[in-house]
Amino acid sequence: MKILCRALFVLAALLITLPSFAIDVPFLTGRVTDNAQLLSDETRKSITERLKAHEDRTSNQIAILTTPTLEGAGIEEYAVAVFNEWKLGQKGKDNGVLVVVAPKDRRMRIEVGYGLEGTMPDGVAGSIIRNVMTPHFKNNDYNKGIDEGVHAIVKVLEGGQPPDTVADTGAESKKSSGLNLEAPDMSITERILIGAFIFGIIGLFTIMGVLTPGVGWFLYLFLIPFWAMFPIIVVGSTGALYMLITYLVAFPIAKLLIKKSDWYNRAAKDLKTKGRANIGGFTVTSGGSGSSGSSWSSGGSSGFSGGGGSSGGGGASGSW
Repeated sequence: MKILCRALFVLAALLITLPSFAIDVPFLTGRVTDNAQLLSDETRKSITERLKAHEDRTSNQIAILTTPTLEGAGIEEYAVAVFNEWKLGQKGKDNGVLVVVAPKDRRMRIEVGYGLEGTMPDGVAGSIIRNVMTPHFKNNDYNKGIDEGVHAIVKVLEGGQPPDTVADTGAESKKSSGLNLEAPDMSITERILIGAFIFGIIGLFTIMGVLTPGVGWFLYLFLIPFWAMFPIIVVGSTGALYMLITYLVAFPIAKLLIKKSDWYNRAAKDLKTKGRANIGGFTVTSGGSGSSGSSWSSGGSSGFSGGGGSSGGGGASGSW
């Protein structure tokens, strides 16, 4: 069931991205295909010999691919396309591993075949990327980063312990004194679904704030911490910072531009004189006579309202 679900996720991701780009899978030239020319001849030869020895011992097939850029493709879809085109691993065992490095995009991925997921789960692959390869890549030492990454992969597949400390890069590593705000390892499908949920909610309230007289500026301030923190889950800390800056600048500009429109002025006047106004199919009502606040409600009313009770948390959930 797990394999079927993951296969469906991969298929869905490929179908979603198919209209926007066509992935150009490079020709398989050997265990190490260094199209980005990141590796020295010595390192390439050493890695090739190590991977061949590992395959002779275990039948696992590990391949390395460096490409200058992904040209707009997601690293997940690209790795899946290359993995399947190259048909890594033995038939029936699915025991292949692909390491993809795209230096211009600053992206990399360890793609693991179904047959090795029990030996190298997502968390272990992510640990190798974060703790072994990334520190060297940040110092532009791709030779050592890829070489030690391959060493860690082989070690795990042959029963060794996964890395739990940052590799020595020649200088003392700086430990973070604050929160770990890096984006979690997620597939492109998970990012799309979670992103749609998060941005659907805060985006809706942002639009309400822009369109609504009075309470709009309160919503602007209220939503700042949400735009600062929630996007981290999907786009990481750097992406979240850019989105927060965009929000802080774009909201006031949009608000000031809309404020000049006739319908906005009529809505503001109706709120002051009638206590309610219709905006975009919704009825905005003032919180009371002379109140600066307002609330949103649907255009119709059934005449029913709650009696002030609350839930004790009981109930049940299910799945199929």
